[in-house]
Amino acid sequence: MNSVETRTWVVIPVYNNKDTVRAVALACREALPLVVVVDDGSTDTDVGLLLGDMDVRVLKHTCNSGKGQALLTALRFVREQGGEFMITLDADGQHHPSDIPKFLEVLKDHPDTIVIGARRMEGPNVPASSRFGMRFSDFWLRVETGVVMRDTQSGFRAYPVAAMSALSLAGNRYDFEVEVLAKASWAGLTVRSVEIGVTYAERGRRVSHFKPFLDNLRISHMHAKLIGRRLLPWPHRQWVQRAEESPMMLLRHPVRFFRGLLLEHATPAELGAAAAVGTFIATLPLISFHTVAILYVATRLHLNRVMAFAIQNLCMPPVVPFVCVELGYRMRHGHWLTEMTRENWVNQAPQRVWEWFLGSLVAAPVIALVTGLLVFGIAACLGRKGASRIPEKK
Repeated sequence: MNSVETRTWVVIPVYNNKDTVRAVALACREALPLVVVVDDGSTDTDVGLLLGDMDVRVLKHTCNSGKGQALLTALRFVREQGGEFMITLDADGQHHPSDIPKFLEVLKDHPDTIVIGARRMEGPNVPASSRFGMRFSDFWLRVETGVVMRDTQSGFRAYPVAAMSALSLAGNRYDFEVEVLAKASWAGLTVRSVEIGVTYAERGRRVSHFKPFLDNLRISHMHAKLIGRRLLPWPHRQWVQRAEESPMMLLRHPVRFFRGLLLEHATPAELGAAAAVGTFIATLPLISFHTVAILYVATRLHLNRVMAFAIQNLCMPPVVPFVCVELGYRMRHGHWLTEMTRENWVNQAPQRVWEWFLGSLVAAPVIALVTGLLVFGIAACLGRKGASRIPEKK
């Protein structure tokens, strides 16, 4: 047994999975000797008694605190035991413990790495909502970190304990798994993936504690917080220093520089997001500062800067500002501004700017959504046509 195996704990958070947790824990013990089960307030059985004859550690929450808290409890325990890595997987039998050696192989050569088990979403029982949720989460984490990650909703992962312990994490349920990937990436850790199998039970027999409305709301709230933090100008605390390409080196090669600008983050979804951000900011009354604001936000959120910069021309005066002023005027006075006089538009300019701002709060999201969807649709259509023209290799 190599040194990585002796320093790695398998962590199984469990909540009301009495029918599957024993088999999962037994299979994990066959893969690694160190296994800890965190009972997150289960009410269907006494997990300690259920696993009492097995050589596994059982930690218990007195009430259900959420998957994130269960993982943090395990993290503290593993660190106290001197463990350097922990591999987490679900207790519902979805994941295959036989895939654990794939994670160990990566950890041997890349200790400062989070390894995600990217599920093969195949088979008749895979929920469509899981496929959509995976793509949704992957996209927003790429925006927040600039890193391409696969299956960011997978609970089968490997974490470096010391680096994880240094992160400030607030999520305590499923939002934890989004937060930890973003903050770890900001701290300089690499995120890699290995392909894993997955088993989904039939719809009527599936035990899931994911609450679609509440948990999606928590995850969306976490993404909003992460984007807000990403927009702040001060740097993140680094656990691992990354080697970054100097801007001066790019400026010495202008052709390469501009080609990079055109091609960076240029998937249909990313182009659509860049267009939406560019039009949203361009609609606001940031007189003389639109370009600076657009380039700053696009850079911080890893969006295509050329698209975000160019699309702002759609919102140039007079049409969009006029619409916003009219909306804002109606919000203030209950009727439209119909008198186009010097008094109304020049002498009362401060009032019109205030109404522009009020109207933009309504118009900007609508214009951004429509523009983003149009750009996404056009880019996706052009991408399909381009792919269809590529001749097949004989």
